[in-house]
Amino acid sequence: MSPRRVVITAGAGGIGRVTAEAFAAHGDLVHICDVDAEALEAAVASHPGISGSICDLADRAAVERFVPAAAERLGGIDVLINNAGVSGPTAPVEAMDPDAWEAVLAVNLTGTFNVTRLAIPHLKRSEHGVILILSSVGGRFGYPERSPYSVSKRGLLAFAETLALELGDDGIRVNAIAPGGVDGERIQRVLQARAAASGRSLAEETADALANQTLKHFVDPADIAALSLFLASEHGRSITGQTIPIDGGSKTAK
Repeated sequence: MSPRRVVITAGAGGIGRVTAEAFAAHGDLVHICDVDAEALEAAVASHPGISGSICDLADRAAVERFVPAAAERLGGIDVLINNAGVSGPTAPVEAMDPDAWEAVLAVNLTGTFNVTRLAIPHLKRSEHGVILILSSVGGRFGYPERSPYSVSKRGLLAFAETLALELGDDGIRVNAIAPGGVDGERIQRVLQARAAASGRSLAEETADALANQTLKHFVDPADIAALSLFLASEHGRSITGQTIPIDGGSKTAK
């Protein structure tokens, strides 16, 4: 199947970058987008199989430039990985800023919609079209004081299921991946801030964050990349319309 032509949103850092590097190491051609120009430059420099463009998914005009440019650069699109998302504010619904609510949905839900609708004609011309959508444990469960994030991530699950039904006759497989807490600098900063605010130790805050999981460790981004590789491969050819959790056995979002 290699080299496949792979488009990844928010591919310059975190899960997106690890996934881009995994596909490139597999021999695929990868085009990423990101809003962080410095991170984008570093990601592109990390592997000759990775190219990239600046794009803010909240800007429809920018998305409408990005997807055709990515398809032209790659010579088509075989795999689309909708990874971009923002975490948004922390507040109860009654105190939620409506502008902040709309800003989260603009990236997480509407941005993913716009990238996907523009990529579909290219995917239909592929012999092995695949769409993967990164949701979250927060999309599987209610998430107190994180309503825009949770609602947008839940919406992505319905979007994946709908796309799978619409595109099955075209041989395009669509699945959602729902990670739990992902290991890395971001979650460590969050835990350190919680420890500073609560007066508890970092170890105590970490244990509390993992209390809702059966397995007491955060998710390695490399494992999410490996799952994406599997779902995009011929080994995943009979899997579509599914949400695959990778969250250590989480029972709630926290």
